[in-house]
Amino acid sequence: MNRCIPLALLSSMLVACATTPAPLQGQFEALTAKDAAGGSHSGARVRWGGTIITVQPAATETCFEVLAHAVDAQSRPRIRDASEGRFMACRSGFYDPEVFSKGRELTIAGTLDGTRMGRIGQFDYTYPKVAAETIFLWPPRPLVIERRDYWPYDPFWGPAYGPHWRVGYWGPFW
Repeated sequence: MNRCIPLALLSSMLVACATTPAPLQGQFEALTAKDAAGGSHSGARVRWGGTIITVQPAATETCFEVLAHAVDAQSRPRIRDASEGRFMACRSGFYDPEVFSKGRELTIAGTLDGTRMGRIGQFDYTYPKVAAETIFLWPPRPLVIERRDYWPYDPFWGPAYGPHWRVGYWGPFW
């Protein structure tokens, strides 16, 4: 019984860490950008995430071209090689392209507003267009550098390999 209380507290703290930010909460359609490219889902509420390709500020609105990725439990994009297509999201106001720079992660919540034709190189592409209600720019992910300066040791043969050992060292005897 006494062990259950700390376990319950720990699990509730972990669940609290994996919640969706308040501006991105709500009910949304389970559509991907590839599904919506046909234009038949106009008016559906979506929450899509991805990485910014370009930001195009205009006189009254700013449009984002985004490479779509699936989102996790927090609605943050899962960065993988596979994408779910591309989409355009537009919102009134000015969003600075230096802040919303290429490669940054964002999640957009809004309603589908038809499609927009564009080009990717020489390829014509139909972008689903989202009238964005919320644009959530995620902080950059921390850089993780794996440290590999350890010296593994084999108890039968001595140091087997490492950054400072000579090539051709085969055991405890020279």
